[in-house]
Formats: sequence, C-alpha cells, structure tokens
Amino acid sequence: MPDLRGGGAERVVVNLANFFAKRGYAVEVVLLSEHGEFLADLLPEVRVVDLKVKRIRQLLFPLIRYLRQVRPEAMLACMWPLTVIALWARWLARVPTRVVVAEHTTWSRSELLSQRSLGWQIRTSMHRFFPRAHGIVTVSQGAADDLSAFARLDRASISVIYNPVVGESAPLSGAMYSPKDWWDGTHHKLLAVGTLKAIKDYKTLLAAFAQLCGRIDTRLLILGEGECRSTLEKQARELGIESSVFMPGFVADPVPYYRQADLHVLSSTGEGLPTVIIEALAAGTPVVSTNCPSGPREILCDGQFGRLVPVGDATALAEAMYLSLTSSHDTAALKTRAQDFSIDKAVDQYEELLFPRSTKSIS
Repeated sequence: MPDLRGGGAERVVVNLANFFAKRGYAVEVVLLSEHGEFLADLLPEVRVVDLKVKRIRQLLFPLIRYLRQVRPEAMLACMWPLTVIALWARWLARVPTRVVVAEHTTWSRSELLSQRSLGWQIRTSMHRFFPRAHGIVTVSQGAADDLSAFARLDRASISVIYNPVVGESAPLSGAMYSPKDWWDGTHHKLLAVGTLKAIKDYKTLLAAFAQLCGRIDTRLLILGEGECRSTLEKQARELGIESSVFMPGFVADPVPYYRQADLHVLSSTGEGLPTVIIEALAAGTPVVSTNCPSGPREILCDGQFGRLVPVGDATALAEAMYLSLTSSHDTAALKTRAQDFSIDKAVDQYEELLFPRSTKSIS
C-alpha cells in the first residue's frame, strides 16, 4: 500500500494483516511511506516495512530489492498502479513469490479516467500484467464484471472477495468527537462517512438534505476529509443549512456515530464495495444509498436491507431519507446481513489464493 492513512482499502489491509498474524503467519505490511492513522491499529506481531519512497514512479527498484532480500512466500498488492508494479517487480526479481492483486474500485467510474491518456495506461497495463498474477480480486460482483470489460480480462479469472469488515479486529468503540450539544437532542441524526471528494457526490447529498430540512427536524454529520471541503461548506451556506451540517474531518473509529445515528446515507456516483454501508448495518443503523456501480445493490440485496435511489437525484434521495427516518426497521435483520462480510470469511478466501493447500506453510 502507499501508506495507512484513513480509507476503506487501508482498513481492509489492517484487518487482513491482523487476522493472518493471528493465524500464525509471519506478516509484513510494505508501505511506500510509513504514515497513516491506521498504523496504530496493527497488531505488534505485524512488521511494517517502510520503503521510504516519495513517489510511486520510484517504487519499482526498492520493491525488487525487498523481494530479493525477503523472498516472501506470497504478496497481496492493492490498487493500481501498485498492483501492476508488484507484478513487474516480481518478474524482474526472479523470485517464486505468489502475487495476488486486488482492486477496490469500479474502474469505469474512476475519476482518473477524466485524464484520457491515463485511462489508456490503466487499461493497457492491467490487460498486459494481470494475467501474470496468481489471483485477481475485486470486492463485488459488479466491480468484477466492470474490471473484466474495462481491462479486457477473462471474467472467470477474477475472484470476488467481499471486504473484511465485521469481526473482532474491526474498529472498537471510541470517544465521540462531535460537540455533544450539537449531536444530542430530539432531532433526527443523519450520518455520512467518506472522503470529501467528487465521486462521493456530497453536493447532491447537501441539496437533498436541504429539501429534507423543510419537512422534519434533522441534522447531518459528515465524517471525512478531502479536497471538496471548501466547496461543500460554501454550498451549505448558500442553501442556508450550515447550522445543521457538521464536518469535523476524518475520524479513525466511526462506530459510535453509526450506533447513535438514525440513518446512514451514501450518495456516491461510484464505489467498489462501500465498507461504510456494511459498518452501518453491523451497528443496526438503517441505510439509504445511491444505486451506483457497484456494491450498494449487492450489499442491500436489491433494496431489501436499505433504500436505493438513482445517482445524482437529490429529490429522490430526500424522499428516501424522509421515508426511512419516519419508518420502523428490523435492526436484528440489518446486523445479520452484515455478518456476510465477516473478516474470517474474507481471510479464508484470501488464504486460499495466497497459500493454496498444496503449498501452504505457516511460520
């Protein structure tokens, strides 16, 4: 990984590393730079390797040296271009290391594709290098179908492993960071969790929330940080809802917020498998989500466990939030659904790809 700063893929890596260590494997988390809030969540048994690489384009040779020196039995590389570089480094290092690559997004919806030349590089490199991997993983069926078409890969070569979210290594309850007098009260508590970037489409969420505020007493808490902060703050002022919207920044442990929220909302235009929806279900919190590609429909079972609305439709989102906030919910059913995304299940599947039964050896 580049680092362990806050994000869904970073949380997945921490959960996998910790669980593999608990199963007796010698685990190393190799980072371009040893930074990030989630470093503190790694178990003491997990060794962090800092390659001290400032830019991704400088990664290849340090990674080759690492592979030759350590000769790990298997390596999991997450997210392009690290996935491609890992395969290239393994070939140049001439080591027997099994390499499994994992993509955590729906590539046809990626913001990177706005740069036409970069989009060609991504497609071409995946098409040429991914067939050399010992396993190709995506985090949802929709993301797998998309990757197959996007990079012209055999769909049968792509495995789907849901993100490891629910389990004892998941985030533990911590202190609440929002002002107590702002969050507490008789108003409805609406929560959104995710980086403040364009693909999360908080612009539509704020527009929908402004409509909702005209119907019921509610407040919106957005946990996350990113380049869209100033734009969103300006929009909230223009809509006259700034006193009802709070954005405290990134929070390492969102569990207490899920448990106190009346509703979690996801407004993204694209996802791989949104971990935040699973975390909300695990807390028994109702969910409203855009039906973006891909993941929400799979997690919510075509709307059985939460309302789905069209992408970018503020009016439909506002109506779905209103109906959810004014309806009853089967909390036990939501929590049961979340168990399908357990860390144990994901580790079992990754273990089979990284250490097939015929070659498996535990340190």
